[in-house]
Amino acid sequence: MMAPPMMDAERTMQFLFALRSKGVTDKRVLEAMEKIDRGLFVRGHFAGRAYEDLPLPIACGQTISQPGIVGLMTQALDVQPRDKVLEVGTGSGYQAAILSQLARRVYTVDRHRRLVHEAREVFEALDLTNLTTIVGDGSFGLPDQAPFDRIVVTAAAEDPPGPLLAQLRTGGIMVVPVGQSDTVQSLIKVTKTESGLEYEELAPVRFVPLVEGLGQD
Repeated sequence: MMAPPMMDAERTMQFLFALRSKGVTDKRVLEAMEKIDRGLFVRGHFAGRAYEDLPLPIACGQTISQPGIVGLMTQALDVQPRDKVLEVGTGSGYQAAILSQLARRVYTVDRHRRLVHEAREVFEALDLTNLTTIVGDGSFGLPDQAPFDRIVVTAAAEDPPGPLLAQLRTGGIMVVPVGQSDTVQSLIKVTKTESGLEYEELAPVRFVPLVEGLGQD
C-alpha cells in the first residue's frame, strides 16, 4: 500500500489557515488537528487530496468529513481533559483520533465492521490508547458506558436521537447533524441543563443518514 503524503511545514500552515478561515479558532482543537495527520485516514485514489478542505469517499459508501466541519464540530463540543466522549459513526476514524487528544476517554461506534477494523489499525499505529472502537448500532448509544460528558454524531438524524440524549449527563453537550433529507441539514449543538435541553444551530451541513442496524460488509 502506498504511504500517505505527510504534512510538511508549508502544507500544515495552509491546512491550519483553511481551518481558521472556516471559524475554527480554539487553540486546543487546532493543536489536535495539527498533530493528527488526516493523510493516514484517506486511502486509495483520494490519498493525494487528504489535506484539502473537502469531504472524501471512504469504504462502505461512507465519507470522511471535510476538516473545516470536523474542526467546527470538535470546537462546539468544548471537550475538557477529564471528559468521557461517545462518537456515533467512526467512519475513517479521523474525528475520533482528534477527540482522543482532548478527552480522557473516547468510545467510537460504527455499524460497518470493515471501517472499525481499518480505523483501529490506524489508532494502534498512532498509539492512541484512550480510544475504544466498537462494532455496533450507534443509534442506541452505549448504555453500559453512560453517562457521557460529550456525544458527537457523524451522521444525520431527523431529530437528536432520544437514546443518545438519555445517555448525556446533565451539563453535557451533544453535536449532531439534523435534517429530513440529504440536501437540507443543520449542525445542532444540544446542551443538557437542569431545566431541559438548549439548542443552538451552528452551520448548514451534508452528512450521510444515521441508519439503524449493522452494515452488510
